[in-house]
Amino acid sequence: MATFMDGETSWESHSYTSWESHAASQQACEAADYQTGLEIHGRNDGGLRISLEAILPDDILEKIFSFMPIACVVRLASVCSRWYRVVHSRSSWTTALPQKPWYFMFTTSDCVGGHAYDPSVRKWYNITLPCDVKSNWISSSSCGLVCFMENDKSNEIHVFNPLVKGWKSLHGPPGGDNPDYSALAMSANRKSSVYTVTVAKSKQVPGDFLQWEFSIHIYESESCCWITPVREVFMGWRGGDESVVCNGVLYCLIYATGIVGTADFRHGLIMYDLSVRSHGSSLKRNSIPVPCSLTCGRLMNLKDRLVMVGGIGKPDRPDIIKGIGIWELCKKEWREIARMPHRFFQGFGEFDDVFASSGMEDLVYIQSYGSPTLLVFDMSQKQWRWSVRCPVPKRFPLQLFTGFCFEPRIEASC
Repeated sequence: MATFMDGETSWESHSYTSWESHAASQQACEAADYQTGLEIHGRNDGGLRISLEAILPDDILEKIFSFMPIACVVRLASVCSRWYRVVHSRSSWTTALPQKPWYFMFTTSDCVGGHAYDPSVRKWYNITLPCDVKSNWISSSSCGLVCFMENDKSNEIHVFNPLVKGWKSLHGPPGGDNPDYSALAMSANRKSSVYTVTVAKSKQVPGDFLQWEFSIHIYESESCCWITPVREVFMGWRGGDESVVCNGVLYCLIYATGIVGTADFRHGLIMYDLSVRSHGSSLKRNSIPVPCSLTCGRLMNLKDRLVMVGGIGKPDRPDIIKGIGIWELCKKEWREIARMPHRFFQGFGEFDDVFASSGMEDLVYIQSYGSPTLLVFDMSQKQWRWSVRCPVPKRFPLQLFTGFCFEPRIEASC
């Protein structure tokens, strides 16, 4: 179980709280039970002293806890064994807690720790991940769970909840050599706790610079096995590292190799219905072009809507970024939601043609790889704003930063 430290310090006039992962000791729980578990205590003056907490039933405690931020609820679980049981009771109150998505930021180092931003209280928390992952690994998240995979191997996958201890390691898709590119996407069911992991691999056909083999591999936690329903060869196009599951459909960005003059745009979108589990027509033939020439594209699921954040390339120099836009896919047509105002684009870094971006619910997070600066766009209010400054220090000029978005859920387990 992950818990917060009691101390809070200030980071340039903004709140910053340290969060350490540790399990509450049984001795501490027993001591807390001794202090709070007696319903009636004798007093020297002959009167009675009643512990209010002791006489509160569990459902009232749940109601009280439900009004607190998720960070406080995690901390409460370490007070005593009863509160731990109430917090982790698997009852409906924890799943009903309205939570804004957090953004976890970390940098290039051997440390698996980082800082998570809570937009509800505008605070950063220091978090140590429960398993060994590196900053160059690709990630995906859904319903409180996070999935990590080594980018160039895809033979080991970790699934965990960033808020609590415990993780599961999956063997990657069986068979085949290491791909040239891999994309990871995760989709979880909050009610059944069943999750699906998809890996889209792309590998150049040996001896042929024009053709790329593209395959989709699906893992289901219920059956604990992989299937490979899709194997197709693309001409002049390859897969990449960007994919997402939305409404049961897997979406992947593909990239023009430029060898055979593959149109004006360097990106395209393919989709595969995960419920079909068969491969009839060509994925490439049914692909959807991106709305404009992009330097990079990032896909995300926002309330079952497919949203893409992209770096807009200049008309005469498509490899140079001139702005950042946000689009939503509506019946195979892209609708522009917003475009980053110039004042934010200048502060973000107008020379970074690629960047990290992820989002959930109504929030889109955008981060430069060269800085711990984090920009937030609220889809419901159509507002741009900077987060409070992340306490990750920049120690050298070429230091890289990255991150991912996740939903803070105590009850999520793998």
